[in-house]
Amino acid sequence: MVSLRGNMKKEKGFTLIELLIVVAIVGVLAAVAIPVYNGYTQRARRADAKTALEQLRASQEVFRAENGVYTANFALLNSSWGGPPATVGNYNITLVSNGTTTFTGTATPTGSQASDGWLSIDQIGTKNSQFPDKWTK
Repeated sequence: MVSLRGNMKKEKGFTLIELLIVVAIVGVLAAVAIPVYNGYTQRARRADAKTALEQLRASQEVFRAENGVYTANFALLNSSWGGPPATVGNYNITLVSNGTTTFTGTATPTGSQASDGWLSIDQIGTKNSQFPDKWTK
């Protein structure tokens, strides 16, 4: 009896089926991981806007304590009273004030954050958003 074992070469490498299975697994993992990652980054950028709006409110309160009124001058708040810059991350910060008793600061998303919706805060700390619960998430 002749053994064929000695004459056979041991082949190294992957078969096409094995490669297709690995590609399919990677595809499924990516399909789950990418939206989750995008959600985390969107919430992180939203946190920047929330911080900027709180900073805007605090600087308005300092200004009011010194001058007796709120200001509509965003540049003045930014340069002299510790207000936020007009652009924070992927948000544009705007200020509307009647100059005496009320103001509203709004963070409007831009670019990749545009689907997130605006956030706003007013002189008594009322927080609003385009979509429910954006201030709590």
